[in-house]
Amino acid sequence: MNDSVAGNDRPEHSQGGTYTVEGQEFVRDQRYIPTRITRDAVDGFPVEPGRYRLVAARACPWANRSIIVRRLLGLEDVISLGTPGPTHDERSWTFDLDPDGRDPVLGIERLQEAYFARDPEYPRGITVPALVDTQDGAVVTNDFAQMTLDLSTEWAEFHRPGAPQLIPQDPTERAEMDAVMQEVYTEVNNGVYRCGFAGSQEAYDEAYARLFTALDRLEDQLSGRRFLMGERITEADVRLFTTLVRFDAVYHGHFKCNRNKLTEMPALWGYARDLFQTPGFGDTVDFGQIKEHYYRVHTDINPTGIVPAGPDLTGWTTAHGRESFGGDPWGGGTPPEPVSAR
Repeated sequence: MNDSVAGNDRPEHSQGGTYTVEGQEFVRDQRYIPTRITRDAVDGFPVEPGRYRLVAARACPWANRSIIVRRLLGLEDVISLGTPGPTHDERSWTFDLDPDGRDPVLGIERLQEAYFARDPEYPRGITVPALVDTQDGAVVTNDFAQMTLDLSTEWAEFHRPGAPQLIPQDPTERAEMDAVMQEVYTEVNNGVYRCGFAGSQEAYDEAYARLFTALDRLEDQLSGRRFLMGERITEADVRLFTTLVRFDAVYHGHFKCNRNKLTEMPALWGYARDLFQTPGFGDTVDFGQIKEHYYRVHTDINPTGIVPAGPDLTGWTTAHGRESFGGDPWGGGTPPEPVSAR
């Protein structure tokens, strides 16, 4: 499962990640609940405003992408948001940020309760993000990759006016974006974890080389274009951003991804700041929760639980100069309204 897992059936436990060690290499468990919420309700779950609750911890990169997409598309009034705190125990993510430690809509203390409402013997990790049906309190799906694609396509009728087209309609461009997203996932999103949880020097060295080979390639590509697919934001940018925004704060030191910092890669640093300053991206990020999550939950890597004071994060709001590439981030649309309490 993703790195944001808690509880159950794990050969090894990290942070939350459920993974196996094959030749001392980190291998992510990618088994998810594949049910989808669609317009034709083929899986039994129809698109229905107000029915579903997105449970997504702000600390988690996989959950963060769902929060970003929900906000960019203007689905705040259509799909409610529940936010567990930044840490969890062996059993589950908990709603310790809410009054009385319970999600105010689902009425539960632990996300585990929603998984067990779906399957009382649910055998795998308790992951975020998860979409929960408020009618019975059961998880519908935790397939984070398909989830955001469906928010763009199946929920299109309920997008805000001016919402960006995060999924290209042209088949050729869509195929190109899918290939980019696959590389971003395997080499960068998951690459930092292969470094952090490598079980041997050899496995770490290989993971480290793969990660920075990919980052160097992206540095080169983004030296000549504003966004991954060209002149406008797509889902590919959302997926890369959630790793980049955590890079210096946690991955550089905590996961030993320390050839250089993001701030030392000019194109990637400018690109990341460009997105951070774009409504829907930086306003979903909580650096305090991110640091607390990684440094307190990963006791196998950081047994003292000490959360470092640095790095200095003020640079995220400095000028990036990426406007010189031209284009329109919104592809003819408009940015979302300021953040609401929803």
